[in-house]
Amino acid sequence: MSVLPYPPLHTEAKFVVLSDWDGTITDRDSNDFVVDNLGFGYEKRRAMNLEVLQEKITFRDSFREMLQSVHHPFEDCKKLLQQNIKLDPGFKEFYEWCKANNVPVIIVSSGMEPNIRAVLSTLLSPEEALKIEIIANDVKFTDPAHTGETWEIVYRHPESGFGHDKSKAILPYRDLPSKPTLFFCGDGVSDMSAAKHADCLFTKLMANGDSDLMAYCKRQGIPHVPFTDFKQVLERVKQVVEGKPVAEVLKEAGN
Repeated sequence: MSVLPYPPLHTEAKFVVLSDWDGTITDRDSNDFVVDNLGFGYEKRRAMNLEVLQEKITFRDSFREMLQSVHHPFEDCKKLLQQNIKLDPGFKEFYEWCKANNVPVIIVSSGMEPNIRAVLSTLLSPEEALKIEIIANDVKFTDPAHTGETWEIVYRHPESGFGHDKSKAILPYRDLPSKPTLFFCGDGVSDMSAAKHADCLFTKLMANGDSDLMAYCKRQGIPHVPFTDFKQVLERVKQVVEGKPVAEVLKEAGN
C-alpha cells in the first residue's frame, strides 16, 4: 500500500513511457552524488549498492542508511544537485517528441520528489518541471521549526524492501481494458522491481559500460535494450509507435 498518492492513469494512451530518474534521465545519480560528497562517501556507498544487487540487503534499508550519513540541511543538498546534475543529452528531444505524439512520460524514482523537481526547474523551464508526472518518495523535515535542518526520507511503500516498489506504477496499466504498450527505462538496483513488467525495457549504460540493471537482467534472463543516451531510446520508441513489433526490437538488441 502506498502512503503517497499516484497520478491518474493515462487510460486512453496507446503507448506509455515510465522512466527512472537518477542516472537514467540524468547524467549521474543525484542521491549517490549527495552521499559521495556530503555523506559517508563513494567506497561505502558502492559496497552497499553491490550488496543490494546480490540481494544481501534491501534497497530500502541501504538507501536509508546512506541518507542518514548526510548531516546537512535539505536546502543545501538541493542546491548542490541543482549546480551539478545535468540531463542525458538526448532527453529533451525525446520528451518533446513524446509530448507532440501523445505518449505520456512518467518519472518513476526512488529519490525524493522535491529534489527531482528542483533539478528539473534548472534544466527545463520551471513551468515544465511542474507539469511532468513524478512518482517518487518524499521527504519529512524533522527539526522543530520544520525548515529542513534535519530530515528523513518518506518511503512510498515502507513495507517493501524497495521502499518504492516501482512495479506498482506499471502493473495498473496491465489491467486496463485497452492495455498500452509499456516502455520502461532504468539503470540500477532500484529498478529491479519494475524490470519484468514492461513490454520493452531499456537499460542505461554508464560511461564505463557498467549497468547494474543490465547485470540483473542478464542473470534473470529478462529481455532488454541497452542504451547510452535517450536518442537511442527515441529511435526505438518511434519504431514501435510506427508499427514495429516490440519482439523485433528486442531481437535486434540481441535477446
